[in-house]
Order: sequence, then structure tokens, then C-alpha cells
Amino acid sequence: MPGKVWFVGAGPGDPDLITVKGRALLERAGAILFAGSLVDVAATLYAPNGCEIRDSKDMTLEEMTVWLLAAADRHDTVVRLQTGDPSLYGALVEMTRPLDTAGIAWAVVPGVSSALASAAAAGETLTLPEVTQTVILTRVAGRTPMPAGEELEALAAHHSTLCIFLSITLLHDVQRALRAAGWAEDAPMLVVQKASWPGAEKIVRGTLADIKRKCQAEKIGAQAMIIASPALGARDWPSLVRSKLYDPSFSHRFRPATARSPGDPSHE
Repeated sequence: MPGKVWFVGAGPGDPDLITVKGRALLERAGAILFAGSLVDVAATLYAPNGCEIRDSKDMTLEEMTVWLLAAADRHDTVVRLQTGDPSLYGALVEMTRPLDTAGIAWAVVPGVSSALASAAAAGETLTLPEVTQTVILTRVAGRTPMPAGEELEALAAHHSTLCIFLSITLLHDVQRALRAAGWAEDAPMLVVQKASWPGAEKIVRGTLADIKRKCQAEKIGAQAMIIASPALGARDWPSLVRSKLYDPSFSHRFRPATARSPGDPSHE
């Protein structure tokens, strides 16, 4: 019987951020196909002696499919190690359809997305009560066009949090779309290059007006997450709306209400 192919999210770059399940699969894998242009090679250090390891950065989709099919004939456990989470911009469906046709079992192990790692690196929240409760994961149209209705200008019109993948070289298009959607010139923006990568991470804070210039000054031209959000910088605001979950005036099945919310005039 052929082996099983596991699509494992390696996370954003720090090998310690791979999941426990993902690491366990690497440790018993007979073959690993990893995205060398994106996944830090340190993630393959969990592989056992004798494991077949192949960097896919010079391979086409068809070549990767052939490699995975052949590896599944030789090994019980085959890992396709992908950056971030396999379900985000990971060509998952394109690689799994041939496996289905060949009758080879496969499964996905999720990983930490660079969007979340970037927010963590900068100490930012992507959602905030009465500011934004929505996070949009998207990209700017390049060689891959955007479906109708998903143009960045249309998504930016919601004025919620935008995590923009694969678009740092098109930052001027991001600026243009946000301006067209009514974002102010002083709207805060964040760019994180190689979030969590030991010794390689760069964090750039700016505004819609100056973020491109600041990124150029830092020579950021690849592997960077762009975040535009009305919640950026909230830890420095003079006041915040309290989360209802932790407000003493809010009851739920684990805790009864014990007091009025601080700042409530009726509390005096």
C-alpha cells in the first residue's frame, strides 16, 4: 500500500513555531519536500537520518506532483513542508487532486500564518472592541488576477483590518487602493519582513503616506506582510472600550456579573 502524504504548515519561519504534530511527522518522515525559497532550512533539521529531502524551489507543480507520488510508493510518511499554513496561498488543491486520482491518502496539518506572526512580532492586535472585529486576508493583483469584487479597493472600503500577502513589491498599488477607499494619509500601517525568522526579522511602522518610503529605506522587497488596520497602535491610545468578556458587569456561564463596569456613570 502506498504511504500517506502530509501537507504540514511550517509556520512563519522560526522552527520552534511549527506545531507539535508537524514536528512529529518530520521526525518520522521517509521523505520531505520543502519550499526552500520560503521555509527556513532549519525546519528540516527534525528529519531522521536517511530521510529523502528535496528542495522544491526550482520545481514546477508537475515535478512536485511526480516527486510526491514516487515518494509515497517508497515511504509510509511523506511530508510536503510549506510556509505558514498550507490553506493560504499554498497550491493545496493543485497538489492534492493528483493524489486523489492516484488513490493516495493525504491530510493537512495547519501552521501559524505570517499574518498572525507579524502581529505578534509587533505586539499588535488585529481586532479591537468597537474598532474592528473583522480581519481580511488578501493580496494585490499581480500575475495572479483577483476575482471580480475582491479588488483591494473594494475590500478596503470596509475599513477593517487588512493583512495583505505577497504584495510588498506592489506597495504603491496598496497605497492607491486604500486612498481610493477613503483611508486617511495618517492611517497607521505595519510591514513585517520575515516575521519570527531568527536574526532576520524587520518591523517597519508608518502611515499610508510614508510606509513605502520607510520600507525602501530598510530595503524590504520580499517576504513581507503588510497590515493596515484601525487597531494598530492601540496600546498607546489614552482609552479603550473594554472587552465585554472580561468586564465585571458582564456575566456568562463561567462567571456571574459582580459589579458595574469601571467608568460607568451609574457606578458613582
